[in-house]
Amino acid sequence: MEFIDLAAQQRRIRGRIEDRIRKVLDHGQYINGPEVSELEGRLKEYVGVGHAVACSSGTDALLLALMAYGVGRGDAVLTSPFTFIATAEVISLLGATPVFVDIDPVTFNLDAEKLEGTLLALRGRPAGFTPIPPGVLGGKIRPRGVLAVDLFGLPARYEKICELAAKHGLFVVEDGAQSFGAEHMGKKACAWGDSACTSFFPAKPLGCYGDGGMIFTDDGVLAETLFSMREHGKGSDKYENVRIGMNGRLDTLQAAILLAKFEVFPQEMGLRQDVAQRYSELLAPMHPAVCVPTVPSGARSAWAQYSVLAASGPSRQALQRHLAERGVPTAVYYPRPLHLQPAFQHLGYRQGDFPVAEDCSSRIFSLPMHPHLSRQDQERIVAAIGEAVREK
Repeated sequence: MEFIDLAAQQRRIRGRIEDRIRKVLDHGQYINGPEVSELEGRLKEYVGVGHAVACSSGTDALLLALMAYGVGRGDAVLTSPFTFIATAEVISLLGATPVFVDIDPVTFNLDAEKLEGTLLALRGRPAGFTPIPPGVLGGKIRPRGVLAVDLFGLPARYEKICELAAKHGLFVVEDGAQSFGAEHMGKKACAWGDSACTSFFPAKPLGCYGDGGMIFTDDGVLAETLFSMREHGKGSDKYENVRIGMNGRLDTLQAAILLAKFEVFPQEMGLRQDVAQRYSELLAPMHPAVCVPTVPSGARSAWAQYSVLAASGPSRQALQRHLAERGVPTAVYYPRPLHLQPAFQHLGYRQGDFPVAEDCSSRIFSLPMHPHLSRQDQERIVAAIGEAVREK
């Protein structure tokens, strides 16, 4: 059994993929070929925004977005501690400071209620317990923006986050690396905030066969800046450099593969809903030994992962061990919150600063999830979980 079965998808659309690749081989425009701009056009229309800028990875999408806002030393960007390191890594790469905000225990996304408390604490007006360690306060940094994460495919509470950001004069970047295809309050993921970034890493809901990413925005000036920055700060031609940029282009072959995959993406998004719903129905009787994910009213997850909570850390270990013995792969996203990672030790955060993120990271694990997961395989997975629960 595969955790994410890319081969099953490829068997269905291999002819389309090969046709797309063959066209690139025929015209030979491997950099900035016509498929790149075609992909940008198709995806911005799908998301419902004015501009889309393709780039070399989801991480580079985040980095380019922050570069375009001029983020640098002395700036703070608020984000979640319960995510992949790329989210906070790009903040540090620019010399800025990641400031963490605990997550909501139901959605696992940045807690919009705690966001304002952190902003007030950064401005010297703490309200209750807000973990702002000396490594952050001592630097006399100023808040510049919020980098919210759509974890496991579920969009964050952007209506509240954007309202708070506007109140405090901050930009909002949506980290939609896992949520392309999701919805929140009638808007597609990657249509929220001042800009939004997604990833085309192979395991994502819409993935290529290498690395790739895209930035979405309704801001035309920002889009032009991003187009320039992804090509070494290009001006009117590649030998006029009007700003400092990077080599962050999406290559034409990956764009061609994404175009072929996008043809079946809406159908696959529907299949993901079916698989997730079936999991939740089958697992419901096992609560509270296994807690299924919740999708709030008015939202639709892209189900990049189907992640459940065990009753405790030892329970998770026992469940994963039993599933492995039955040939069922699992994964843990993410076993250690970012504020406790050695790379961010200099910030001075401590165990206990973000109790919700710490608790989730100790109990969460993900089950096989992809559009082509059969009912029989899901029943087999859930039966194995039931065996483990009864053995306790």
